[in-house]
Amino acid sequence: MPKPSEFAEKLLRWHQDVDRRLPWKEDRDPYKTWLSEIIMQQTRVAQGTPYYLKFVAAYSTITDLANAPEDDVMKLWQGLGYYSRARNLHHAAKTVRDDFGGLFPTDYKDILSLKGVGKYTAAAIASFAYGKEYAVVDGNVIRVLSRYFGITDAVDHSATLKLLNEKAAKLIKGADPAAYNQAIMDFGATYCTPKSPSCTSCIYADVCKAHNNDLVSEIPFKAKKIKKRTRHLHYLIITDGLGNTIIRHRQEKDIWQSLYDYPCMEMESDKQLDQESIGVYLLSNFGLEISDLKYPTKAYKHILTHQTLFGQFYQVQVKKILELSKPYLQVKTKEVESYALPVLLTNHLKDENELTLL
Repeated sequence: MPKPSEFAEKLLRWHQDVDRRLPWKEDRDPYKTWLSEIIMQQTRVAQGTPYYLKFVAAYSTITDLANAPEDDVMKLWQGLGYYSRARNLHHAAKTVRDDFGGLFPTDYKDILSLKGVGKYTAAAIASFAYGKEYAVVDGNVIRVLSRYFGITDAVDHSATLKLLNEKAAKLIKGADPAAYNQAIMDFGATYCTPKSPSCTSCIYADVCKAHNNDLVSEIPFKAKKIKKRTRHLHYLIITDGLGNTIIRHRQEKDIWQSLYDYPCMEMESDKQLDQESIGVYLLSNFGLEISDLKYPTKAYKHILTHQTLFGQFYQVQVKKILELSKPYLQVKTKEVESYALPVLLTNHLKDENELTLL
C-alpha cells in the first residue's frame, strides 16, 4: 500500500484534534451516510442535523422510507428547501427497495445510478460506508485545492474540475479514505473558509500558492454569474362559511414541486390586484363569486439561488366552495398546516396564528 502524501499526513494530524462529532458518523451504515449527504447538500450542518434526526426516527431503514407516502416525506422535509432533494431521496429509496432488495448498493457505479446522487455523493458514500478510495470533491474541497495549488482558472469550467478531481484522486492515495475525505471537507468548512480564512495559522501556510502569492481572495474563481429573476406571487386564500379553503398540489416542474400552496395569480409586479381581476379569476377557475375581500397588509420575501420571490395573501370570502378538480383540493382551513407547504406560506400562517392569539 502506498504511503500517504505529505498533504494527507498533515491534514489527518490536524483533524485528530478537531474532528466534529456528528450523529451520522457513529457507524458506517450506508443508508445513514447517504441520508446525511443528501440532507447536507447546500445546507449548513446546524440546520440539517435536526432534519437528519427526524428522518432516522421516522424511517429507520431505507425500505421504511421507500414505503412512505410522498406527502409524508415532503412534510418531514418542509423548511429545508431545495425540495427536489426530497423527491430524489424518495425515488432513490424505492430503487434500492425494488432493484437491490432493500440493501444499499456497494458498487460505486450502482451508487452513482441512484437518482439525486452525483459523483461527490457517490464518493462520500463509497468512502465513508465502505472504505473505498474515492475522493470527494465538493465546494469545500475545490476551495482548499484550488488555493493550495494556486489554480486561477475558473473552477466552474469542465477542464478545471477535471484537473481538481485528478489532484484529489492522487492526494487520497495511501490514506484512510473515510478519514481523509472527512478531514478535507472539515478543513474547508472551518479553516479554509470562503471569507476570512485562517491563513496565518494554516498548516499549509508555507506551501499554499494562493497565500504566498496574495491570491486567497481571488481563488476559487468562477466565470459564470448567477442570473436571478424576480417573481410576484399573489395568493388567494379562499374560504367559505363552512370552514373550508382551497389548496393546490404543485405538479409542474417549477419551484416547490409536490408541495401545496393556495391558488395563485403570478404577476409582473407587486402592485395589488383589483377586485375585478380577482373576480374574473375566481369565476373562470372555480365558478365562484366574491362575498368579501381583504387586501394584504404585508409582502413576504423569500430568496432562492436563482429567484427572489415576493408573496402577498388576499383573504377572499365566498358563499360555498364547489367541487374541485386536480390539482386543487378542498380542505378544512385548520388542516392546511398538516400539508407540506413552502416557506412563504408557513411564514404567513405563523403571522396569522400570532394575530389570532392576541
